Amino acid sequence: MPQHPSIDLETFPPGFRWSAATAAFQVEGSRTADGRGRSIWDDFVDAPAAVHGGATAEPGPDSYRRHREDVALLAALGVDRYRFSISWVRVQPEPGGPVLPAGLDYYRRLADDLLDAGVTPFATLYHWDLPSTLEQQGGWLQRDTAERFGEYAEIVAEALGDRIRHWYTLNEPVSTSLQGYAVGTLAPGRQLLFDALPTVHHQLLAHGLAQRALRAAGAEEVGIVNNHTLVLPASEMEADLTAAAVYDLLHNLVFAEPVLTGAYPDLEAFGIPPMPVADGDLDVISAPGDFYGINFYNPTTVAGAPHGSPIPFQIVPTPGAPVTGFGPEWPIVPAALTELLLDFHERYGDRLPPLVIGENGASFPEPDHVHGRVDDADRIGYLAGHIDAVGAAIRAGADVREYTVWSLLDNFEWADGWTQRFGLVHVDFDTAQRTPKASFDWYRSLIAESRS
Repeated sequence: MPQHPSIDLETFPPGFRWSAATAAFQVEGSRTADGRGRSIWDDFVDAPAAVHGGATAEPGPDSYRRHREDVALLAALGVDRYRFSISWVRVQPEPGGPVLPAGLDYYRRLADDLLDAGVTPFATLYHWDLPSTLEQQGGWLQRDTAERFGEYAEIVAEALGDRIRHWYTLNEPVSTSLQGYAVGTLAPGRQLLFDALPTVHHQLLAHGLAQRALRAAGAEEVGIVNNHTLVLPASEMEADLTAAAVYDLLHNLVFAEPVLTGAYPDLEAFGIPPMPVADGDLDVISAPGDFYGINFYNPTTVAGAPHGSPIPFQIVPTPGAPVTGFGPEWPIVPAALTELLLDFHERYGDRLPPLVIGENGASFPEPDHVHGRVDDADRIGYLAGHIDAVGAAIRAGADVREYTVWSLLDNFEWADGWTQRFGLVHVDFDTAQRTPKASFDWYRSLIAESRS
């Protein structure tokens, strides 16, 4: 009898891939090992009161020293691919400066061990850890950062392209722009509001330059991945509908449309300044990718802003929706993922390459120290609902090729420090001991059943 009766696994086409993910700063630890440089996240965690509880990402899962434990877990899980990220400052502490052999050797060992275990390495070039020296020169506000990123991509492609052939360029440029530069809740902690928008264009340009470099080195598969959300107006009132349209523009369209159509949406219609586009930029940005990555966690309900607000919208709780460990800001509505995927399918048509779910998962309260398995039924319910939602989108015509759980491991959850646990595997942050949860066994059995 099927163990996953709520999920029609026959919907998923032959060759559909199942994956799990982590990111360098969140799992590696060893922030000063082997000459590693400083990133904006090193600066952020060292700033007073920036991170909950003063967490510094050390040692956490300590994957820089214990990656073979992670590979063994992935092999036991039975995933097709492992999404991890490469730390720019572990490879090149100072952009334009020398390369660290120790950093590249670590990623070579990781890739080789994955391949030996039958797991395809699927690397992300950039998961938010911008070198501090670039931020001091303006960071993603400056076009030069995109050029430096293109050079970094060439270095990594030349060094690792013989064993890593599947790549994400940038992860979630929306989070960097909106949370990192506009409101300051993530590194680099700037509060520029609409003046942050040049960071959108420069990240997308960096994606295009990196994609070109990786392709030149023989990569089989390259694409960008962004966090997208289904935007829901709080009501049918004009103020709420307008606010939702502005938020959809800033969170979704301004990132997807240049990549998929070669043009930005009409920003000036909303009173937003145009992007700093130079001749040829949009051709670089819109060069066809092999896939388009979507990270999805929750829909976003938006209402008109209160009087005097510096931004024309506010995010409000989604009525009637259960929530994750983050509370009302992370509602659980799996059907929103189906609707989002179908919106992409219908909006972009034949300009849309195959879709990949690059991250999907949830945090729920769990103990810091465990003796035996964690019975994380809430997480299993969340994952089952969203996998079923992907299946519904596929049945309706969306071309989705891969689903990735965030995260393989409990890890450093950015400004929330150690307070939010997303992992299929529990990590004791004092000892780095790994303990698979019930969701690990559930996902393992789903993968096995999908292949039977």
